[in-house]
Amino acid sequence: MKRLFDICVSFLVLMLFLPFGILISIAILCESRGGVFYRQQRVGKNGIPFCLWKFRTMRVNADKLGKLTVGMRDPRITRVGYFIRKSKLDEFPQFINVLMGEMSVVGPRPEVQEYVDLYTPEQREVLSVKPGITDYASLEYFKENELLGQSENPRETYIHEIMPAKIALNKKYIANPTLRQDIKIMWLTFLKMVK
Repeated sequence: MKRLFDICVSFLVLMLFLPFGILISIAILCESRGGVFYRQQRVGKNGIPFCLWKFRTMRVNADKLGKLTVGMRDPRITRVGYFIRKSKLDEFPQFINVLMGEMSVVGPRPEVQEYVDLYTPEQREVLSVKPGITDYASLEYFKENELLGQSENPRETYIHEIMPAKIALNKKYIANPTLRQDIKIMWLTFLKMVK
């Protein structure tokens, strides 16, 4: 049932978003060299890696300077990137990941291997389900980049404060994965984006 729901929602969103996606793609290409999309390896269900799709919001090879984005004024972020990150529009290509069966619309956000390697055995429970585009942690940490931008040591803040809190919220979702809860999280995410 969840898979059918994911396919239907993803197909509908991608069709409705297509005109905006074309405009965003043109804006990205006009501002800086590099492709429209950014692909990054993330850890999926059962620890299996996959390539996550996003609209490119940074300059080419920016991820070699660190995987965390620190604040919305990170100098690696382009002007177009600033707008689409702030509005979360950079996440929309992930509906392609959902159609491919690598992700779900709702589920724990997929992490990079570097941070998954730091999980305790209990925290690895979040890898028992498909990762998602949105979840309780995405709602709670909607402005995560800005929080990290205020930290003297963003990486340590992420590892010791934000990551454990997000995993705890992920486990809350895993404990009660219902279609009703998915719809609720999607609606709350939509309201956050509009706000």
